[in-house]
Amino acid sequence: MILWLNPVTGVSGDMLLGALIGLGAPLDEVRAAVESTGLAGCRLRAEQVQVDGIAATRAVVEVDDTSTERRASELLARVRQARPEPVAELAAAAVRAIAEVEGALHGQHPDDVHLHEIGGLDTVVDTVGVAAALHALDVTAVHSAPLALGSGTVRCAHGLLPAPAPATLQLLRGAAVVGTDLPGETVTPTGAALLQAAGTRFVPPPAMTVRETAYGAGTKRFAQRPNVLSATLGAPLTAEPVEPMVVLECNVDDVTGELLGHVIDRALRAGAADAWTTPSTTKKSRPAHVLHVLCHPNREAELTELVLAETGSLGVRRHPVDRRALPRRTTEVTVDGHRIRLKHGPWHTKPEHDDVAAAADALGLPLRTVAARALAAER
Repeated sequence: MILWLNPVTGVSGDMLLGALIGLGAPLDEVRAAVESTGLAGCRLRAEQVQVDGIAATRAVVEVDDTSTERRASELLARVRQARPEPVAELAAAAVRAIAEVEGALHGQHPDDVHLHEIGGLDTVVDTVGVAAALHALDVTAVHSAPLALGSGTVRCAHGLLPAPAPATLQLLRGAAVVGTDLPGETVTPTGAALLQAAGTRFVPPPAMTVRETAYGAGTKRFAQRPNVLSATLGAPLTAEPVEPMVVLECNVDDVTGELLGHVIDRALRAGAADAWTTPSTTKKSRPAHVLHVLCHPNREAELTELVLAETGSLGVRRHPVDRRALPRRTTEVTVDGHRIRLKHGPWHTKPEHDDVAAAADALGLPLRTVAARALAAER
């Protein structure tokens, strides 16, 4: 499945978790993944709330140990215990990204860096919970619109810092962002790290069939817009099948037009998917034609012999091609007692020429009149 996010007020770990639960990620499975880390004294629940008239899901995390400062290595060891294994890998990638950025900013090894605001156990719940929800929803690709960045300042253990905070900006390398007049922090380090760990691509909505849309609620309230994260789950569009085919070709400069028409007719009756000629000039500046025959590989030998025998050519070229075949169907209508088949594709309907010509002949009407009547009868 494809997940497409529209973070018009940014993203945080709990907003993303709420949106995924709203999309249908089973809360019991998410809780089980968090519990598999061995974390005690934490509770996760989901609330249905209204945010400026929009129904949204808020992920509420409660922990008995409310300390927000820990070594990154402690959080990393905890999330690596999560099960199933893909959940642990994604959650660990997010925590490791935070540790590496903080370590680089403070000149410390990632294992030794001391996390302040994001060192709480709720970070374990957010990262493991989001990873478990993505796994439960079978999300294989995450896409996002540009992230809305706040302005002003954000208060942290190191004092007042410009928003976004330095760690967040480092975690946003490669992400698409857009500035806003929203005050303070709109993209949290945990939210940015989770998007990075999930391999998020910042592109327009991909081609998909929309299945569900949900909203994850943030805790802040903005006067300018609802603080919700829009999340849409979709299935990739299935492309039309591509068939392996073969094109047979030969140059002919000593046959008549009647013979070329005969060869094309015979090739089509023998199972060719298509056959045609193109004018050309060959050696000694002779005017000639190139005969082309498109066929499935299992018809290649038979059609090669047919072309050689009918044209007298001393050789046939062949090259493999792929044909993308759009779906089609055939229906029938009656025009003044005459049966006419119509071929329908995704974008066009066309009456069969032979049927139209026979009816026009019998009725004494112009070809285009009979074709128009056939289309009108179908409608």
